[in-house]
Amino acid sequence: MNQKHLTLLVALALGTSLDATASGYRFGSQSVSAQGTADANGAEAADASTIFANPAGLSRLEGRQIMGGITAVVPHSTFQDAGSTRFTHTSTGGPTSQDDYAPSVVAGPSLYYSQKIDGQWTAGLGVFVPYGTKLDYDNNWSGRYSLTNIKLESVNINPSVAFKLSEQHSFGFGIDIEYMKASLGQAVDVPGSIAAAQATGSGAALVRQIVTLGGNPAALATAGDAHAGVEGKDWGYGFNLGYLYSPTPDTRFGIAYRSSIKHELKGGAVWDFSTVTGDAVVNKVLQGASHHANSASRVDVTTPETLSLNAFHRFDPKWAGMADVTWTRHSRMQDINIQFVGAGVGDLVIRQQWKNTVRVAFGANYQLNDTTVLRAGIAHDDAPVQGDTLRHAALPDADRLQLSFGANWKLTPASSLDLAYSWLHFSDASGNYTNNCNPAMTTCTGNGETTRGTWKTRMQLIGLAYNYKF
Repeated sequence: MNQKHLTLLVALALGTSLDATASGYRFGSQSVSAQGTADANGAEAADASTIFANPAGLSRLEGRQIMGGITAVVPHSTFQDAGSTRFTHTSTGGPTSQDDYAPSVVAGPSLYYSQKIDGQWTAGLGVFVPYGTKLDYDNNWSGRYSLTNIKLESVNINPSVAFKLSEQHSFGFGIDIEYMKASLGQAVDVPGSIAAAQATGSGAALVRQIVTLGGNPAALATAGDAHAGVEGKDWGYGFNLGYLYSPTPDTRFGIAYRSSIKHELKGGAVWDFSTVTGDAVVNKVLQGASHHANSASRVDVTTPETLSLNAFHRFDPKWAGMADVTWTRHSRMQDINIQFVGAGVGDLVIRQQWKNTVRVAFGANYQLNDTTVLRAGIAHDDAPVQGDTLRHAALPDADRLQLSFGANWKLTPASSLDLAYSWLHFSDASGNYTNNCNPAMTTCTGNGETTRGTWKTRMQLIGLAYNYKF
């Protein structure tokens, strides 16, 4: 069972969402001002971060503007085991509960710049984190044969341009240059493989080989887990489009599209049997019997495209309301095949079969005084996971509700600060995932484990950004 799971990680990237505000693997938020309204403000186009939400909004910005922000993600997570088993249908053992397997704090930066070229054209550049995750379970936890750790890092460089056809119609276009790096680790079920060999009578051949090479077969009784690790990276390319319709100065409707991006993650897979027992000969024989050897690895993934419809209306000088509906084509993520290039073994297949999702958000702004705007928003987002049997430890995702609050303080006529706070409540996520390949099979790679249990997650987002107009 290989860390080729890395692929899963990649899937994460595809998934669009551990966006702290979105389902799947997407990281969030990409804009602190948007976070304050639960990302309902796609049609507001109040600052340069409109590059992410809707590039057509650049046409509403004057002069040159820059926004630099950072969002801290503060999760709290627990797992309670409900009978995880090896492929031999015996208990995996180990701790049956996990607390805070997610890091205490993870921060994601963002940077946006816009520049008015003339009365019709505006250009901009966005740099932000589209996807990300980091989970670190105990090495001996009950689901270790599925996953021990996973990390996904990415950055998107998004040059954009907007064209203002008239006071009512604006169009935007951007190019996405995306870098992705992922790593994954998992335990290898050596004890289960030994027990299965002894039960089928093939254990005697294993003992004879150990004796022939000068090892001590008694060490088999003390065998523990091996460990597998995989990592890979890649650059991918896509595009995004936007349209903004303003029937009146106080009302706007927008539509935005982000394309899928194909990634071919390439890297290496490392199998470590060195600590399985205290006998180096036994360890070498066990690794040979497993057919696992260090090799190059590869996984092809495609991130999901998104389509957003949004609206903004200013009711009076004090109040403004907004809404956003975003559809994500998560169904691009079906089974993920992790290949071990040149190793002569079958792929690791991770069953995902994600479904498409819809996120709905509503928000409001209140102009408290000449220097302060208050924001608030609420959103509901569906998880792409179709059920317990397809919920993997790398993404124990569930439907979530987000409540957000924010503010903008004008420091000078040219500068301001944005602050945002979000609280996310995830539904309890039950899992009963079985790897359909086991160590006794040679046509595929896998531990054959079943991970059963319930994940519970709560999350807070704290964002701070600085804006400056030249």
